[in-house]
Amino acid sequence: MSEGRTVISTSSAPAAIGPYSQAIVVGNLVFCSGQIPLSPETGLIVGAGDIAAQTEQVMKNLHAVLQAAGCGFEHVARCTIYLSNMSDFATVNGIYGRFFPSSPPARTTIQAAGLPRGALVEIDAIAVRT
Repeated sequence: MSEGRTVISTSSAPAAIGPYSQAIVVGNLVFCSGQIPLSPETGLIVGAGDIAAQTEQVMKNLHAVLQAAGCGFEHVARCTIYLSNMSDFATVNGIYGRFFPSSPPARTTIQAAGLPRGALVEIDAIAVRT
Protein backbone atom coordinates (compact mmCIF):
# COMPACT_ATOMS: atom_id res chain seq x y z
CA MET A 1 0.00 0.00 0.00
CA SER A 2 1.32 3.43 -0.88
CA GLU A 3 0.21 6.84 0.31
CA GLY A 4 -3.20 7.81 -1.04
CA ARG A 5 -4.01 4.25 -2.07
CA THR A 6 -5.94 1.77 0.08
CA VAL A 7 -6.20 -1.96 -0.57
CA ILE A 8 -9.66 -3.47 -0.06
CA SER A 9 -9.95 -7.09 0.98
CA THR A 10 -12.96 -9.01 2.26
CA SER A 11 -13.59 -12.66 3.06
CA SER A 12 -17.15 -12.16 1.74
CA ALA A 13 -15.74 -12.32 -1.81
CA PRO A 14 -13.28 -14.81 -3.27
CA ALA A 15 -9.65 -14.23 -2.41
CA ALA A 16 -7.49 -12.93 -5.23
CA ILE A 17 -6.11 -15.81 -7.32
CA GLY A 18 -3.06 -13.84 -8.43
CA PRO A 19 -0.96 -10.78 -7.63
CA TYR A 20 -3.82 -8.28 -7.46
CA SER A 21 -6.22 -6.78 -4.90
CA GLN A 22 -9.97 -7.22 -4.78
CA ALA A 23 -10.19 -3.43 -5.03
CA ILE A 24 -8.08 -0.32 -4.64
CA VAL A 25 -9.40 3.00 -3.33
CA VAL A 26 -7.75 6.21 -4.48
CA GLY A 27 -9.47 9.32 -3.14
CA ASN A 28 -13.17 8.75 -3.68
CA LEU A 29 -12.66 6.27 -6.54
CA VAL A 30 -13.00 2.52 -6.03
CA PHE A 31 -11.38 0.30 -8.67
CA CYS A 32 -12.80 -3.23 -8.35
CA SER A 33 -10.92 -6.08 -9.95
CA GLY A 34 -12.85 -8.38 -12.23
CA GLN A 35 -14.97 -10.90 -10.37
CA ILE A 36 -15.56 -14.40 -11.68
CA PRO A 37 -18.14 -16.85 -10.29
CA LEU A 38 -16.02 -18.29 -7.48
CA SER A 39 -17.61 -19.23 -4.19
CA PRO A 40 -15.98 -17.21 -1.39
CA GLU A 41 -16.28 -20.28 0.85
CA THR A 42 -14.77 -22.94 -1.42
CA GLY A 43 -12.85 -20.99 -4.05
CA LEU A 44 -14.52 -23.14 -6.71
CA ILE A 45 -16.55 -22.07 -9.76
CA VAL A 46 -20.29 -21.90 -9.07
CA GLY A 47 -22.77 -23.10 -11.70
CA ALA A 48 -20.48 -24.90 -14.13
CA GLY A 49 -21.91 -24.33 -17.61
CA ASP A 50 -24.81 -22.22 -16.26
CA ILE A 51 -24.44 -18.58 -17.33
CA ALA A 52 -27.34 -17.41 -15.13
CA ALA A 53 -25.94 -19.00 -11.95
CA GLN A 54 -22.46 -17.70 -12.77
CA THR A 55 -23.69 -14.15 -13.38
CA GLU A 56 -25.61 -14.14 -10.07
CA GLN A 57 -22.44 -15.23 -8.24
CA VAL A 58 -20.30 -12.63 -10.00
CA MET A 59 -22.73 -9.88 -8.98
CA LYS A 60 -22.78 -11.15 -5.36
CA ASN A 61 -18.98 -11.13 -5.31
CA LEU A 62 -18.83 -7.65 -6.80
CA HIS A 63 -21.37 -6.42 -4.24
CA ALA A 64 -19.27 -7.82 -1.38
CA VAL A 65 -16.17 -6.00 -2.64
CA LEU A 66 -18.10 -2.75 -3.10
CA GLN A 67 -19.50 -3.04 0.43
CA ALA A 68 -16.03 -3.63 1.84
CA ALA A 69 -15.00 -0.37 0.15
CA GLY A 70 -17.92 1.50 1.72
CA CYS A 71 -20.24 1.72 -1.25
CA GLY A 72 -22.79 -0.21 -3.28
CA PHE A 73 -24.09 -0.66 -6.80
CA GLU A 74 -25.63 2.82 -6.69
CA HIS A 75 -22.08 4.23 -6.61
CA VAL A 76 -20.84 2.35 -9.70
CA ALA A 77 -19.90 4.65 -12.58
CA ARG A 78 -18.48 2.08 -15.01
CA CYS A 79 -18.45 -1.68 -15.56
CA THR A 80 -16.86 -3.99 -18.06
CA ILE A 81 -18.45 -7.36 -18.75
CA TYR A 82 -16.32 -10.09 -20.28
CA LEU A 83 -18.19 -13.03 -21.80
CA SER A 84 -16.76 -16.28 -23.05
CA ASN A 85 -19.66 -16.40 -25.53
CA MET A 86 -21.54 -13.33 -26.78
CA SER A 87 -24.65 -15.49 -27.25
CA ASP A 88 -25.02 -15.28 -23.43
CA PHE A 89 -25.45 -11.50 -23.63
CA ALA A 90 -29.25 -11.42 -23.16
CA THR A 91 -29.16 -13.65 -20.08
CA VAL A 92 -26.28 -11.73 -18.48
CA ASN A 93 -27.85 -8.38 -19.37
CA GLY A 94 -31.13 -9.36 -17.69
CA ILE A 95 -29.47 -10.42 -14.44
CA TYR A 96 -27.02 -7.50 -14.43
CA GLY A 97 -29.89 -5.06 -14.97
CA ARG A 98 -31.64 -6.19 -11.78
CA PHE A 99 -28.67 -4.88 -9.78
CA PHE A 100 -28.93 -1.45 -11.46
CA PRO A 101 -32.69 -0.73 -11.49
CA SER A 102 -32.19 3.01 -12.10
CA SER A 103 -29.36 5.14 -13.41
CA PRO A 104 -27.20 2.23 -14.59
CA PRO A 105 -23.48 2.87 -15.02
CA ALA A 106 -21.60 3.24 -18.27
CA ARG A 107 -20.63 -0.18 -19.57
CA THR A 108 -18.70 -2.13 -22.15
CA THR A 109 -19.34 -5.78 -22.97
CA ILE A 110 -16.80 -7.84 -24.87
CA GLN A 111 -16.28 -11.45 -25.78
CA ALA A 112 -13.01 -12.79 -24.39
CA ALA A 113 -11.10 -15.72 -25.87
CA GLY A 114 -10.84 -17.20 -22.38
CA LEU A 115 -11.56 -16.27 -18.78
CA PRO A 116 -9.83 -17.44 -15.58
CA ARG A 117 -10.67 -20.97 -14.44
CA GLY A 118 -13.01 -21.50 -17.38
CA ALA A 119 -15.56 -18.95 -16.14
CA LEU A 120 -18.30 -17.93 -18.55
CA VAL A 121 -18.45 -14.32 -17.28
CA GLU A 122 -16.28 -11.76 -15.48
CA ILE A 123 -17.29 -8.25 -14.43
CA ASP A 124 -15.20 -5.38 -13.07
CA ALA A 125 -16.33 -1.98 -11.83
CA ILE A 126 -15.26 1.54 -10.96
CA ALA A 127 -17.30 3.27 -8.29
CA VAL A 128 -17.35 6.78 -6.83
CA ARG A 129 -17.81 7.01 -3.07
CA THR A 130 -19.84 9.97 -1.88
